[in-house]
Amino acid sequence: MRALLLEIIYEWSKIPYQKWFKKEESWDISMTQLLNYPPSSLGFHLGSFLLQHDFTPQPKLENHDVFHVLTKAGITVPEEISMQYFLLGNGKRSMYLMGVICIGTLLYPDKLAKFRAAFRKGRSAYTFHQLDFKKLLNQSLITIRTTFLIPSI
Repeated sequence: MRALLLEIIYEWSKIPYQKWFKKEESWDISMTQLLNYPPSSLGFHLGSFLLQHDFTPQPKLENHDVFHVLTKAGITVPEEISMQYFLLGNGKRSMYLMGVICIGTLLYPDKLAKFRAAFRKGRSAYTFHQLDFKKLLNQSLITIRTTFLIPSI
């Protein structure tokens, strides 16, 4: 029930968030283009992640999927919340992130240890949340993870 509640809130808030709060330009990139990057690249792994979960690139929200790829975060609601805690630990601040953390913590108090661990992992990595990932799509995923000391969640 709590996962369903968060899914509904996400679906309800996604479009206004994209329209009024996201200042970045859309990448305007297709799944086919992503999968045409070299197999070791961030772009290819992003395309594979989207394909595996039957997702499509969401305009202005592409970085979110990159964060999944870089941290190896799953897509369950607790894993999404953990990823937000990781990003908070890495220095990312946004109204949306804070909303997910507040609501997620209230709905999943039994996962607090997992959330704290994700936060600590985010703090241990070099700051990467602000990078222009579109320019890094051709770079090796392993090199990016290694350079920024990004552990799996």
